[in-house]
Amino acid sequence: QVRLVESGGGPVEAGGSLRLSCAASQTIFTIIVMGWYRQAPGKQRELVAVISRGGATNYGDSMKGRFTISRDNTKNMVYLQMNSLKPEDTAVYYCNAFGVDAMTNSGRRYGLDYWGQGTQVTVSS
Repeated sequence: QVRLVESGGGPVEAGGSLRLSCAASQTIFTIIVMGWYRQAPGKQRELVAVISRGGATNYGDSMKGRFTISRDNTKNMVYLQMNSLKPEDTAVYYCNAFGVDAMTNSGRRYGLDYWGQGTQVTVSS
């Protein structure tokens, strides 16, 4: 079964830091793009950051200069270092894997798209 599991969320004071991690299940062979999205109550899900297998990155405008995304292709893991956190960063953060080559219950499949269950980040002022 293909799964993404996030960790590292929690409460933090404004100005603090958190590091999120996302681990893909061992049935995944390769992932083209991994990333993080977030959704605050009453708002649409938005891009936080994405990173290609080759290391190219893209960030949401409000995250530039504060957040850093990285990945370990050998472990199929993606990380998000969040610094200078603000109350408006409060949201559920979701890990995404796009362009996945994985072994599924139906055999090996390509070009799949998966989401994690999300991890809550709460920034207090």
